[in-house]
Amino acid sequence: MRAVNVATSSDTPRNEFVRERERTSESGASVAALNASPVIALIESVPISNDPDRQRQLAALEELHAATCTQCKSAASRARLVFGEGDVNAQLVFIGEAPSESDEDAGRPFTGASGQKLDEMISAMGFARSEVYLAHALKCCPPGDQAPTPEALAACAPFLLAQLLIIRPTAIVTLGGAVSKLLLASPLGITRLRGTFAQLQLGQSSAAPLTVAVMPTYHPSYLLRNYTPQTRGEMWGDLKQVLQMLGREIPTKKS
Repeated sequence: MRAVNVATSSDTPRNEFVRERERTSESGASVAALNASPVIALIESVPISNDPDRQRQLAALEELHAATCTQCKSAASRARLVFGEGDVNAQLVFIGEAPSESDEDAGRPFTGASGQKLDEMISAMGFARSEVYLAHALKCCPPGDQAPTPEALAACAPFLLAQLLIIRPTAIVTLGGAVSKLLLASPLGITRLRGTFAQLQLGQSSAAPLTVAVMPTYHPSYLLRNYTPQTRGEMWGDLKQVLQMLGREIPTKKS
């Protein structure tokens, strides 16, 4: 199995993320060859309540996010923020990078064609959409429905960490390169990261530490653009590893 950097949260909460850019090494390793991008060290900075009701905890966190997230609160006037939906006790969480304009219109994550493809993936795994939890790292659609910048992800991602601490899943599937790089603090692209589990350690600044298995895989929109036997097989292989880790039977995949 390939070695993947383990992303860990700081023992001391801080109010901002640490951003570090990968540089060319002394050995002459090319940044471009590593598909390098800004690497963001995840640091917990958003408190969560001690309410034992996870639904109420998430509702309170959503209100706090809408009021204080420097990246998203300005977007609230033009569209609904998309915080997440699904089973608050889910074993499995799927995370994308940012809502689309159609997601904002609906107020739900993963709508449109890519959402339909994700629903197919979830169903192929033997889950209903209501049995998992769906979220994005960024809770608002970037202007022009463009890819979010690392700075935008850094500003909003503490709320994602708090979300995950409330839900406490066993496994996370990260969809696409941006969110995979974010949670794994890695400069590598999705073709290098996918297919291998990594560990995300959360809650080290709280009384409830949590280690979650993270499986990076392609975003459904990429699968739709590159709908080949190879990409379908690679994604299904990633999802089968998740099922095995969860101790669930692997359904026979329809061709």
